[in-house]
Amino acid sequence: MSKSERIDASNAPKPVGLYPHARRVGDLLFLSGIGPRDPKTNGVPGLKQSTSGNFEEFDFEAQCHSVFQNVRAVLEASGARWEDLVDVTVFLTNMQRDFHTYNRIYAEYFKDNQPCRTTVGIDSLPTPIAIELKCIAVVANS
Repeated sequence: MSKSERIDASNAPKPVGLYPHARRVGDLLFLSGIGPRDPKTNGVPGLKQSTSGNFEEFDFEAQCHSVFQNVRAVLEASGARWEDLVDVTVFLTNMQRDFHTYNRIYAEYFKDNQPCRTTVGIDSLPTPIAIELKCIAVVANS
């Protein structure tokens, strides 16, 4: 049985629970759910909430770009590249509102590499984000 290697990425937002950013088992790299939070401020790009928790500003495009940057940071910390992604599961909190925007931005990032993809609509995520990615990559053994 292969042992797994825990990977924590200093350039990605800290996990919101007790889990690593990724685990590598042989040639497979499994990323934990990655959201759009800013690694430096822990804020959500494009999101401003009132003290009562209502959204005052909401920019889903900013969240999409940020989540892709965070996935890239975890991949790089793991010795992998964007092109190594083979499977992406995307969780959207509002499929009807956000799917077309997500699909358009996804096409920009994945025009040269087209991993398998599943998109799932969900009610909520643990923080006030609208998108989260769960990814698998294949990387060569060192």
